[in-house]
Amino acid sequence: MLSNKRLLLLPGDGIGPEVMNEVRRVIDWMDQRRHVTFDLDEDLVGGIAIDNKGTSLTDETLAKAMNADAVLLGAVGGPKWDGVARDIRPEAGLLKLRKEMDLFANLRPATVLPALAEASSLKEHLVSGLDILILRELTSGVYFGTPRGLTENADGTIEALDSQRYTSEEIERIMRVGFELAGKRNKKIHSVEKANVMETGVLWRRVATEVGKDFPDIDLEHMYADNCAMQLVREPKQFDVIVTDNLFGDILSDCAAMLTGSLGMLPSASLGAADESGRRMALYEPVHGSAPDIAGENKANPLATLQSFAMMLRYSFDDVENADLIHQATINLLNRGLRTPDIMQNGKELVSCSHIGKALCEELDKLAA
Repeated sequence: MLSNKRLLLLPGDGIGPEVMNEVRRVIDWMDQRRHVTFDLDEDLVGGIAIDNKGTSLTDETLAKAMNADAVLLGAVGGPKWDGVARDIRPEAGLLKLRKEMDLFANLRPATVLPALAEASSLKEHLVSGLDILILRELTSGVYFGTPRGLTENADGTIEALDSQRYTSEEIERIMRVGFELAGKRNKKIHSVEKANVMETGVLWRRVATEVGKDFPDIDLEHMYADNCAMQLVREPKQFDVIVTDNLFGDILSDCAAMLTGSLGMLPSASLGAADESGRRMALYEPVHGSAPDIAGENKANPLATLQSFAMMLRYSFDDVENADLIHQATINLLNRGLRTPDIMQNGKELVSCSHIGKALCEELDKLAA
């Protein structure tokens, strides 16, 4: 039984509060039907925090996140805050959370459920049964490298600089997580970089090869990032676990996400290193953005956030049984033909965000009976 587990909810901006409401619905169901309780707290992050507190992530909110057993985030950002200073933009708050919590391992599964195979932009036979796990390094690389900035030259031209930077230790720890995950799956891993043109790619390939020697039963393949992007839309089922850097992981995981039919279906987990007690900091969030164009209209797909909650049960609380229960309930409601606008198909029933949450609880009731 889970009890007194500290969970911080950060709904954020746009559709974040709407999808988080459906997570709360499932949390209430689990409390009533499964005797699984959480010590819940909620706070602001992103644009709404800028509006109310003057910055996208306050020190107080960060402290809550550092002390929680897990953090569940909705989404941040929107055009309303495009003009604010870069260091307090909504995305800056999210990056600071990841960096300060040292959440270096970002797990982004791309799984095609049977009921949605025809929703993919690719032919059904290419994606049916697809199950890829992209592992993205999250706390280094070009998003955090220095020096960076804009400089005005004497001749009036503007020069922009971003630095791609990695240490061997940073690469080794993410590769080890990748090999460990591959060992629990199909024992196949692709290490993705650009060793042909980037020094960080050369180091990445060298370290990946060395780490691979400690996992002789895992099949390691090296692949350039541009070729990986092409192969994802050419023959996606050749992949099982893909491990790559921050920038390439951002791009490739979104590409893989669309193989499934919608960003609204995909969860993610960002994990830190385990301490001596086995506890690790963790943040869970849907892959989709804040979708401000549909915010407040009850049209959002909450399944990615609900699946992120299921990942939280699995990785932070070792509650495989209830994580599997939520996954099966998701399959069941999709088999009933329920669809939000992003995954709507001919002959299916168009329903709202809140309807999906209610339907998921109905399926949970049946499974738990």
